[in-house]
Amino acid sequence: MERKWRDQIYQEFARIGKCLSSPKRLELIDILAQGPKSVEQLANMTGMSLANVSQHLQTLLESKLVRFHKKGNYVIYEIAERSVADFMVSLHRLSEKQLLEIQRLKTEILQYHKSMEPISLEELMSRMDRGDVMLLDVRPQDEYEVGHIPGAISVPIDELEKYLATLPMNVEVVAYCRGPYCFMSAQAVEIMQSKGIKASRLVEGVHEWKHYAEHTRREVVLRDEA
Repeated sequence: MERKWRDQIYQEFARIGKCLSSPKRLELIDILAQGPKSVEQLANMTGMSLANVSQHLQTLLESKLVRFHKKGNYVIYEIAERSVADFMVSLHRLSEKQLLEIQRLKTEILQYHKSMEPISLEELMSRMDRGDVMLLDVRPQDEYEVGHIPGAISVPIDELEKYLATLPMNVEVVAYCRGPYCFMSAQAVEIMQSKGIKASRLVEGVHEWKHYAEHTRREVVLRDEA
């Protein structure tokens, strides 16, 4: 009987694995981890047809990785719970560690954007505490409202140039977007540097920051208990 139960358990685990075997479905989850989106928005952001997006979303829905609700004439999808986003962060990190091709691509990306000095989360938090750096969230406003790094100012990439006209030239700015594989922040840094503004890119996004903050809190608790 135990063998039968074990087989059934791993069969259920395999449902999730099979669901995640599509690159496009992984991309959809990464996008939805930033906040709810309509089918039309997802089609525009991924370059897929509405029919293909709907088909992938149905597969994700059957595996209970996403959920949806209706808003007027639109169907709005979102991740089922935060653990789905946490899983994607873990998947990214494991893939970066184990797969040479991802390491090669990351090196290629860094070389392409070699004029941009990346900043670590630890350094960013320290400098924000001192008040000597400004953090910009260049994602769309709706994603910022769902969740953002504390202290960040929402300046969607499409509005950045207009916003920069109000900045003093001596301010130092850090931009971030959806995480390591989103390049809106790189685009933002290029725009700011072209205007003579000292700017850096935070490679991590909101979910990576949450992992960092929770890990830091755990370390503090463990030190206090020691």
